[in-house]
Amino acid sequence: MNKTTLFHKLVAFTTSVHRVTHELTKDAKADHITSVQYNILELIAVSQPVTPSQISDCQHLSLPNTSRELKKLREKNLIEKVGDPEDGRKQHIRLTKEGEQMMDKSFQLIETRFLNRIQNASKEDLDEIDQAIDILQRKLFY
Repeated sequence: MNKTTLFHKLVAFTTSVHRVTHELTKDAKADHITSVQYNILELIAVSQPVTPSQISDCQHLSLPNTSRELKKLREKNLIEKVGDPEDGRKQHIRLTKEGEQMMDKSFQLIETRFLNRIQNASKEDLDEIDQAIDILQRKLFY
């Protein structure tokens, strides 16, 4: 396959991923946090612990904006900072119990929507989806 054609398929695929992600996560966040804060919490939930720099880079936020949002999330008792034992200057961010409970609730809603979306998939379809995700993760999204 031509690499340019493959690239165009990737662009179409990632656009579809963003659309489906929006459909699955719509209204999944708690009312007392912003969409930016939800996205930060979601990243922390699946990758914790993370550094403020990693959050900034992944969420396309400046480091000052990231720090401001992290401060707001700390004030809401949803995250905590933990010092790096090997480098005292480095901070790691992880969810508090309250943050974990809130994200678990969001993920339950997202899972329900996902299961609804694949409810008519055959076992073979589910196996193919599973393999496709594994391949994409290993070969492209590492």
